[in-house]
Amino acid sequence: MAEKRSTFSGKLGFVLATAGSAVGLGNIWRFPYLAAKYGGGIFLLVYIILALTFGFALMCAEIAIGRKTGVSAIEAFGKLNKKFKFVGWLCSIVPIIILPYYSVIGGWIIKYCTVFITGNITSAATDGFFDSFISAPAEPLLWFAIYIGLTALVVLLGVEKGIEKVSKIMMPVLVVLTIFIAGYAMFMPGALEGVKFYIMPDFSKFSATTVLAAMGQLFYSMSLAMGIMITYGSYMKKDVSLEGSVKQIELFDTGIAFLAGLMIIPAVFAFSGGDESALGKGPGLMFVTLPKVFESMAGGTIVGLLFFILVLFAALTSSISLMETVVSIVKDKTGLSRNKTLLIVLIGSVILGTLSALGYGTLKDIKIIGMAFLDFFDFISNSVLMPIVAFLTCIFVGYIIKPDMFIEEIELTGKFKRKKLFLIVIKYFAPICIVLILISSVLDALGIVKI
Repeated sequence: MAEKRSTFSGKLGFVLATAGSAVGLGNIWRFPYLAAKYGGGIFLLVYIILALTFGFALMCAEIAIGRKTGVSAIEAFGKLNKKFKFVGWLCSIVPIIILPYYSVIGGWIIKYCTVFITGNITSAATDGFFDSFISAPAEPLLWFAIYIGLTALVVLLGVEKGIEKVSKIMMPVLVVLTIFIAGYAMFMPGALEGVKFYIMPDFSKFSATTVLAAMGQLFYSMSLAMGIMITYGSYMKKDVSLEGSVKQIELFDTGIAFLAGLMIIPAVFAFSGGDESALGKGPGLMFVTLPKVFESMAGGTIVGLLFFILVLFAALTSSISLMETVVSIVKDKTGLSRNKTLLIVLIGSVILGTLSALGYGTLKDIKIIGMAFLDFFDFISNSVLMPIVAFLTCIFVGYIIKPDMFIEEIELTGKFKRKKLFLIVIKYFAPICIVLILISSVLDALGIVKI
């Protein structure tokens, strides 16, 4: 007899778990870096506008697909149209690729938590500390194993007892910590210039690349085009407002990203004399620049520890949703029990994650199109597969199945207030923009055209 499909207990559980999925490393370090690179306030303004239109429509579509079909992404598309089953496969590959390398970065965060707990902030702030750590022969593997083990433990407990319960604790704590550190950062000497740069739009810095960068960030930030929203939608009860839930998820996600910018940009401005280039990129921002900031401030060890705990919470809520999505996919396909499926997913993730964990050390001489394993997996999932999946989802909803079926699903609990916006974005605006994102991101990653 097949196991009964799990569900969230209600709207609060669904919103917090889904927001937890959306809020992750993309919000905490990628968003501030992009905001700095593309003009501060103008990037923030463009992102918010796109989140309320582009992000809203895509999230509604994906959750509606999941709730309508009651299955994970790999089966959902085929259940509605057999010819589009391949989209489910493409969609399902994304979290399978992302989960292992994301967990490697999660391991790095646990490492930095321990560094601050033991008071070794001076070591963490020295040049070469981060590079020395990630190139070590075994240590990155240890932290990766601990992190993915924690993720698997929550997923093992299931939807309501595991994911929902953890999210109900983690998300409010995450919000409180973010507000606290952002408040601290804004009142540091010299931080005001960073606040102005981040909040006040400078329209002279607006360009097409600002729009493309902001739209690309939505995929990372809102867990779109990777099967997560479809999977979580399949766990959503019919009496829960879909449109209302999406609005609240957007508020959480965009709010945390905004506050992350307030944590990081003013702080780096304060300690760099207003040098925007000091914001760095990716790991350089979180693991190299910020420890220097924390070392320079009074009580920096405590603030730094709080920051990395915050980032760990954000990362865990996302990796939990990634693993849950992969488990759901494999379980729906094989019919195995949840526990057996989780074990298979865990073993596969450890094997793939080992490549990324050792990619800067033992396996550093092995490159794929000039990239280390982690960078390559990130490029393939985020710059190639996710835009393709998002484009095909728009075509599927807008032209193959037709939007009426999904609008009907959304209106189960009341009138769909932003129906016209949904239709315009899904049928016209999103497909065109996604193609531009795909082309520009691939050309940029390959070094043909820099955006």
